[in-house]
Amino acid sequence: MSIAFVIVSHSAKLAQGVVELAQQMAKDIEFRAAGGTDDGGIGTSFDAIYSAVEELTEAGHQVVLLTDLGSADMTVEAVLEVVDGDVVRFCPGPLVEGAVAAAVTAQVGGDLDAVAEAAKARDIFA
Repeated sequence: MSIAFVIVSHSAKLAQGVVELAQQMAKDIEFRAAGGTDDGGIGTSFDAIYSAVEELTEAGHQVVLLTDLGSADMTVEAVLEVVDGDVVRFCPGPLVEGAVAAAVTAQVGGDLDAVAEAAKARDIFA
């Protein structure tokens, strides 16, 4: 079972930018950006996050979720209440550095625990 990522941000552009950056380091990994509200504003969308998680889990992936700010955390936690917790992991930590470190760890074959731990990394490029 491979690992995929959902990048959750209050900004659609920020979520897509993090996906773009992480994919440069981990070309074989699946990513979904779930940024902004359903009407294109700043905020988060339960439906967008849930849809991304469902799409990836139905394709057979384990899913790691990373967020930008506290209220995104709350939305992700609401999604976690209705999805299979055995294959979905929320990894609070630095969004950009965490996404890149976790994606690289997944790219080289790390399991869900190793990827989750990498997502919490700080100063990985120091």
